[in-house]
Amino acid sequence: MLPHVFLRVKNYQNLGYKCMMWLRSEVSGRKMAAAPLYCVCRQPYDVSRFMIECDICKDWFHGSCVQVEEHHAVDIDVYHCPNCDVKHGPSLMKKRNNWHRHDYTEPDDGSQPVQAGTSVFIKKLQNRTFPSADELLIRMRGEQVTPRYLERHGFNYPLVITEMEGLGLKLPPPTFSVKDVEQYVGGDKVIDVIDVARQADSKMKLSEFIKYFTKPHRPKVLNLISLEFSDTKMSELVEVPDVAKKMSWVENYWPDESFFPKPFVQKYCLMGVKDSYTDFHIDFGGTSVWYHVLWGEKIFYLIKPSPTNLALYEAWSSSPNQSEVFFGDKVEKCYKCVVPQGTTLLIPTGWIHAVLTSQDCMAFGGNFLHNLNIGMQLRCYEMERRLKTPDLFKFPYFEAICWYVAKNLLEMLKELREDNCPPSTYIVDGVKALIGALRTWLKREVTEPTSEVPDNIRPNHLIKELTKEIRYLEDESVSGSKPVKSQGYGLSSGMNGCLTTRSLERLCQARRARRAARRLREQQGQAPKLPSNLDILERHTRDVLKRLEVGPLEEVSKKERMAGGAALEKTFLQNRCDSFLSSLHRTQRFVPRFTENSTKCRLHQQQERPTSPSTEEAIQGMLSMAGLLCSSKAEEERSLQELQGDKSPMDSQGNSSSEAWDNQGLPSPETDYQYCDPSMSPPLHPSKRHAPNPPPISNQATKGKRPKKGMATAKQRLGKILKLNRHSRVFV
Repeated sequence: MLPHVFLRVKNYQNLGYKCMMWLRSEVSGRKMAAAPLYCVCRQPYDVSRFMIECDICKDWFHGSCVQVEEHHAVDIDVYHCPNCDVKHGPSLMKKRNNWHRHDYTEPDDGSQPVQAGTSVFIKKLQNRTFPSADELLIRMRGEQVTPRYLERHGFNYPLVITEMEGLGLKLPPPTFSVKDVEQYVGGDKVIDVIDVARQADSKMKLSEFIKYFTKPHRPKVLNLISLEFSDTKMSELVEVPDVAKKMSWVENYWPDESFFPKPFVQKYCLMGVKDSYTDFHIDFGGTSVWYHVLWGEKIFYLIKPSPTNLALYEAWSSSPNQSEVFFGDKVEKCYKCVVPQGTTLLIPTGWIHAVLTSQDCMAFGGNFLHNLNIGMQLRCYEMERRLKTPDLFKFPYFEAICWYVAKNLLEMLKELREDNCPPSTYIVDGVKALIGALRTWLKREVTEPTSEVPDNIRPNHLIKELTKEIRYLEDESVSGSKPVKSQGYGLSSGMNGCLTTRSLERLCQARRARRAARRLREQQGQAPKLPSNLDILERHTRDVLKRLEVGPLEEVSKKERMAGGAALEKTFLQNRCDSFLSSLHRTQRFVPRFTENSTKCRLHQQQERPTSPSTEEAIQGMLSMAGLLCSSKAEEERSLQELQGDKSPMDSQGNSSSEAWDNQGLPSPETDYQYCDPSMSPPLHPSKRHAPNPPPISNQATKGKRPKKGMATAKQRLGKILKLNRHSRVFV
């Protein structure tokens, strides 16, 4: 069995304080013995707790158990634990040799430049002059800052809001203190603080930081900028500005059923003492930022995210002497923006900025990704990867949220195309940038798996569909043949037909309505559909032909009927019925529809040209004579009056054909179609017809009864239609 391995690391970059890591191993699948115990509390090692090693006994102790805070440990040169302290005296502290270097033990020979965050650096910065940010800031009232405004005019310059009404921002009163923060968040919460003089992070409990903040004498400058409190009681006291909430990717696109935990980056509490300084940076993932100074004051040093400045920033961030160079001196212009108490500042995507706390200050802020600057956000994320930024300082699950956004943007583009409504330019440009990034991530997944592709997304299919939509838009823009709606979805003329947030809300509502209608149609599609007139007629005709194959009369065998002319009769009926059905399908002049209150079929015009009366009434007569249409005489007269306008004159000769058909091929209004028995025996050819009114085959419908006197049988009616066909234009 392998013993536990202890690694004692002296971090000279962080001024020499000692830390410890131990490695637990497993041999042959069996766990090793119980972990060793440390400190005066005799507890096993906890990676989340700071520990320090005694230089005398070589034992390890929790900083909280021996009253040594992590940011104080860097000042100890030789540490003595409480047991060794009695025999060897107190710990030995480092000697300060300078005030302008992160390692203040370096000899001050005047050859080393000033480093950012040191007291000398802060004094020089406060005495410098910078161009005023007033020439680029956009000052607005809270009610004016809306997603609609940003979509029309873009979100490319910082916004300053002094009148909060209408902004939707909810905050505690200015009397809210750091002790109130401890009460709402909890003093045991472990937080990350920045030792400003060294520009290094360290961990401590919130209660310890509050004690430090409230002391009149502070040996160090500590800055707290990463307290996210969305999961605490203090979250109820703060509401994010409406513009940030409505535009946020996380709020709008992150699904509740996601495997990945939802990122919480919308609510931060920033507490900094006087002379706190954060060097130049771009917020993680290229997020936009909102700040509100509750009390105190902050000074921002702003630099535009031009391609040149971004390239200079990346080179400066990766240089070994980054802390010795003030980045504001490397660019053309660095603007100074003072944010006093009660003021809100919104910083767009990609802006490079540093922050100086000129007096004790409490501020609230948050980060959000949005659709307006997708390309810039992706560029900042790729820059973070090249700079090898630790995951702790990157936007949580940035790639996952991009996949979710791509899926939703694909649905949006499809909806807009269906509605003949062009998407805005920033959406098209953003989707193009997103397609390139998604392809890169998929290729990178082979060699550097990140597992940030959601399970419910098919990545290759999604990229293909997005590319298809963009190609479709490009083809339409080149051809210009597709008409574009000038109204609908609230298109704004200021952005060349772009889709605003209000329009997006309408689009979402329309999309939900269409989905509901589609589900309803699918449910209705599962129910049996009512057959059309053509379906009934075709079904009846094929039933007739099927019976001809079996034999219409029981006493006549199949062989005898085939020998006696039944084959000829079948061929004749088959040809006539097929010709009739094909001609009806070719005409395409009517659409049959059943009404709910009656079994009567009404023919409705489909094209602009009036339907041919001959075709319509031919269908009615065919169905009626076949016993498939039941309607009273009064109803038939009303229907014919609607279609024909008035009664057709009788044939002057008064023959039998004129009783059923006029010279236009329409049934006469006097014709009675009240008999409806589709189960009668199939008719024979008129030349082969048996005696008039033969007894029908007994079945459930007729109960073996003969039809009433004067009423034609189904065979006779169908035969009459076929006979009259020779002299009419119905079947042409």
